[in-house]
Amino acid sequence: MDKALDYKGRWRNHTVAFRVSDEEAKLLNDLVALSGLTKQDYITRRLLCRDVVVQGNPRVYKALKNQMAAIHEELRRMERISPDNEELLYTLQVIAITLDGLKGEDE
Repeated sequence: MDKALDYKGRWRNHTVAFRVSDEEAKLLNDLVALSGLTKQDYITRRLLCRDVVVQGNPRVYKALKNQMAAIHEELRRMERISPDNEELLYTLQVIAITLDGLKGEDE
């Protein structure tokens, strides 16, 4: 079996696994999709306190569009935002920061 090297030529031969709740898994998957990175790269960067720099591409645009549609539907359903929607508010903040960064590229 050939060794699988990462983009820096390192052999990644250790597996790290952990359990998360359904809500945590959804939030993690949303944040990964919004980053444009692989889940492995996203988690590794976050765990090592490295910046996650979003590179605009069709996959990120689609994730942003899908998240905004989901948030729009959720906000329409709710009469008011309550503290029970912490994950939704955090995702909205990440989207706003990402969109602000994409806006800066267009100028």
